[in-house]
Parts: sequence; structure tokens; C-alpha cells
Amino acid sequence: MSASAVFILDVKGKPLISRNYKGDVAMSEIEHFMPLLMQREEEGALAPLMSHGRVHFLWIKYSNLYCIRGHGRIPGGPEWWAAQAQRWWAGTRGAQYSSGSGWRVRVQGLCSIGTLQNGTFSLTSLPAVVATTLKNANASLVYSFLYKTVEVFSEYFKELEEESIRDNFVIVYELLDELMDFGFPQTTDSKILQEYITQQGNKLETGKSRVPPTVTNAVSWRSEGIKYKKNEVFIDVIESVNLLVNANGSVLLSEIVGTIKLKVFLSGMPELRLGLNDRVLFELTGRSKNKSVELEDVKFHQCVRLSRFDNDRTISFIPPDGDFELMSYRLSTQAKGQFKKQSVANSVEISVPGGKEYLMRAHFGLPSVEKEEVEGRPPIGVKFEIPYFTVSGIQVRYMKIIEKSGYQALPWVRYITQSGDYQLRTS
Repeated sequence: MSASAVFILDVKGKPLISRNYKGDVAMSEIEHFMPLLMQREEEGALAPLMSHGRVHFLWIKYSNLYCIRGHGRIPGGPEWWAAQAQRWWAGTRGAQYSSGSGWRVRVQGLCSIGTLQNGTFSLTSLPAVVATTLKNANASLVYSFLYKTVEVFSEYFKELEEESIRDNFVIVYELLDELMDFGFPQTTDSKILQEYITQQGNKLETGKSRVPPTVTNAVSWRSEGIKYKKNEVFIDVIESVNLLVNANGSVLLSEIVGTIKLKVFLSGMPELRLGLNDRVLFELTGRSKNKSVELEDVKFHQCVRLSRFDNDRTISFIPPDGDFELMSYRLSTQAKGQFKKQSVANSVEISVPGGKEYLMRAHFGLPSVEKEEVEGRPPIGVKFEIPYFTVSGIQVRYMKIIEKSGYQALPWVRYITQSGDYQLRTS
């Protein structure tokens, strides 16, 4: 990968904090980033990777929302508010407004979107996290590191925004030192980092400093010496159904996105082996493929031994302590006909546009919609949750827990199917 430096910019493009890891890129190069971003934005050619000379900028944005509410009589009209909004926010490229009973002012700025509606001004600001490099680095790994950095900061500060960065400069510098070394990612697990980078003051202790064993350990995501009175593992198999159906009932998009999440309360350093009804595994072992599932786009947590999975499709790992996402997967299938008649959905919400009332009958049917509006009618949105059921048919066949002390542990499994982007078009 190899990144030369990392910058955190405020919404105006000024560096809040930076860390130079290699020294091969001048820190003043960041001054070219915002003008370059502004130029690309005006040209309609904005890209996540931009170059200035030999320096490459790889950047992401993280959103904040600021609201200023007006009370009493609102001075002026939309023209006045448009002018005021531009004064409040530096770097805007102009304001647009629409009058009427519910007038609205929209200010489009550099890495910002301001909206004023009936006296309420909302400013969505987009601070940027930027990595610079001189080499032809692996861009996907750089972006993965940047998003992981944002995730770690969010774990520490709860709300990641400009103020939280300014209030925690010392901790941010310490985290940047541990997250990356000479341009290469190091410890990126927030649970491990919180063992030795804390937000409380520590008394000075004399003697040799002790490096936390998890930093140099082969299993960097789990600490040693963990003990529980009751050893348990909770497994959640959660599937979201994305479905788009046109007005004629034809399926335009159908896919299932699944995740397997674990909550681990196990002592010591246990090894876990998870067995699924994986179609490739059934083919390797000569079993019937009737009740198997073909998984696509599988992504694992770093604790999973990928070499063993490639060899015999065994999901073997030493888990982190507490909550984590073990894996995610996707299936391209006709999810519309996969539901069982005896399944009961909870928390069902159906959003019908147009301000009309409809009667929903027993078998989840919706009446036809007359063409009263010409065009622009939004689709019907559906939300639901079905417990004890997976629409793909994926099953946890076994969970083996192996630990040198030989204790007995209880695995618990829960299945949930829920709506993802589930829409029914009416025109």
C-alpha cells in the first residue's frame, strides 16, 4: 500500500491535523488539494483520486449536520436568505431559491450543501480525510485504511466532527502513530487500541515501558487472559432482501445481502469452526446439493484463516472478544417467491405515496393504482422483519469450540430476514 501522509481537513479545506509518515511528500502539497477539488467539481469530473504533478490525493468525505433554526418573524424572503447563507459559509459557488408557499434556498458550496426551508437553515458539511502518495499504491487498500481510520475515531469520540478532532488532538496523534507506520497499516482494531490509548489521564510510572502483547501477537485482535464464568457464543444470521418490481409485476432487481454477526463471551484463546450448508463444500464432500446455498461475494473478518477456507471451505478462526461481524455474502436470486406461507412478519410498514388510503388484504396484496398523477410518482416502499427464517435457506450446521482447558460452551443461533431496499413501482 504505502501512503506518504494523512491529512484531516475541515469543511473549508484547511488541515485540522496531519501526519507525515515517510517524508517524501512536502506537507505544503495539501494546499493544491482544495483548488483541484473545486476545479474538478466545476468541470463535473470529480473523482476519489486526483493528481497534482507527481503527488496523488486519495480522499473520502465524512458528513456532519449543523442546524440553525429561525424563530419569530423571518426577515426578508428567499433572496435575502440566499445572500445571508453565502456570507455565513465561505467557499460557496452561488445560491438558488424557489418561491411559493414553502420557499426553499439551496446553497451549493465546496464540500458542503446548505438548505434553508421556511426559516430553518441546515448545513451539511463534508470534512475530508486525505492520503497522499508518490507511488502507484493499491488504491483499494488506501481507501480501506481511511474508512477504518474514521471508524476508529468514531469509536473513540462517538461523534466524529471538527470539534471532536480539535478537542482530542493528543489522542488523534497517538492513534495516527499506531494506525500506520512508515506508510503501512499496523494496529487498526479499536478494541486493541483502547487497551493502551485511553481518554483518561494516567499517572507516570517508572521502569521499562511494556508493549501490549496484542500488538506483537499473531492474534492482534484478541487479548490474552480473558475469563468468563459462563462461556457462550451468540450467532445472528441476518439477511436483507433488495427487491424492485415494476407496475406490471415484473422483477427488475432481486438480491439477498446477508451478514453473520457474533457476540462472543469465551475464556482463553479458543478456536472456533463454523459449518454452513455451503454448496461448494457439499460438492467437495460428495453430499446432496438439495438444501445447499451458493454464496457470492463472501467477505470475512481478518480473524478467519483464508488459506484453510480456500482449501476445504472450513471457516476456522480465533474470535475477537465481544461483538463483531464474522462475514458477509450476497446472493443473486429471485427472492420474490422464496418466502414461506407460514412465515409471520413483524414491524410491517408500507409507504404509499400520494396521500391516499388503500386497503391491504390478507396475502400481502396491494390494489392497482389509477393514473391520476401523470408522472413522477414515487414507488411504494415496504419494510418488514421475519424472525426465525432466512430467505436464502442458509443454515448454521455446527459451531465447534476448541480450547485447551476443555470447557463446555453453548452456541446460540438466531435467524432474521428483513427488508432492504424493497420497492414496488406504481407507474
